[in-house]
Amino acid sequence: MFRFFANLILIKILKWKVVGSFPKIPKFVIAVFPHTSNYDFFVGIFIRSVLREEINYVGKKELFNPLTSWFFKGLGGAPLSREGNQNVVESIVKIYNQRKTFRLAIAPEGTRKPVSEWKTGFYYIAKGAQVPILLVGFDYSKRTIHFYPLFTPTDDIKKDYKTMKSYFVGIKGKNPENGILNL
Repeated sequence: MFRFFANLILIKILKWKVVGSFPKIPKFVIAVFPHTSNYDFFVGIFIRSVLREEINYVGKKELFNPLTSWFFKGLGGAPLSREGNQNVVESIVKIYNQRKTFRLAIAPEGTRKPVSEWKTGFYYIAKGAQVPILLVGFDYSKRTIHFYPLFTPTDDIKKDYKTMKSYFVGIKGKNPENGILNL
């Protein structure tokens, strides 16, 4: 039922289109760019439903209590535990290692505010979990969701970032003034 409404709203009424294809493999990191608005979450939830694909996110474990866990897990959520000295990257890699299917959607900027560079977490999550990165562009100016080819990180983050950023040239977020300052 939700799929019907998601398709009606996103594709039929708002006239968004999808370019490229969603990989049929069980594990990868989804780097969604640019993240300039809260609307990005809803576009992501709608496209997840339209495609009938499992797309995940992480949230603090306190959100996944007996009262709300069903809701957050139903939207693809995974509880993130940061007990002990484990950092976020290590905690998420652990989730990848525990599951048969996990496709974490994450914004390379790490925020909806203007930043000069991408954060490194998504990159090191992919490296640590030994999974590729799916680059996804939300282009509000053309109402297009771009799925680019899978990218396998190397040991040269500067070169990799330059290559990955080249896919996003010309992509405009909902609030371009909040976009990355150094693409």
